[in-house]
Amino acid sequence: MEPIHIVGNKKMPSVNFDAEKGLIELKGRSIVENAPGFYEPLVEWLSKYEESPAKETTVNIHMEYFNTSSSKWIFTIAKKLKDIYDKTGNLTVKWWYDDEDIFEYIEIIQKVTKLPMELIQNEPEE
Repeated sequence: MEPIHIVGNKKMPSVNFDAEKGLIELKGRSIVENAPGFYEPLVEWLSKYEESPAKETTVNIHMEYFNTSSSKWIFTIAKKLKDIYDKTGNLTVKWWYDDEDIFEYIEIIQKVTKLPMELIQNEPEE
């Protein structure tokens, strides 16, 4: 299964999905103009990964900001991660956040999907 590596920018998050390493990472900002065009391949990759996941999967999410259209896709990704967790029981999610709005959204995702995750507040920059 081919990994997905995307270098992020001011509008698009960095992506590192690597089945061989059992590593799934999203980092940065997501205010992409075509959210379905960006996120559908990621969701498809996760669906394929679910068929034959690594023995252990590590998920690191560092989303400092995402717009409404991106939030729908981030929620969809969380649901796919829950499916993988239910199948393997060996999926660790660490989700970093900067502000209260992101924290509240993560809590909603956690409550709705029942995906176990560790929420980590980033240290404020000085």
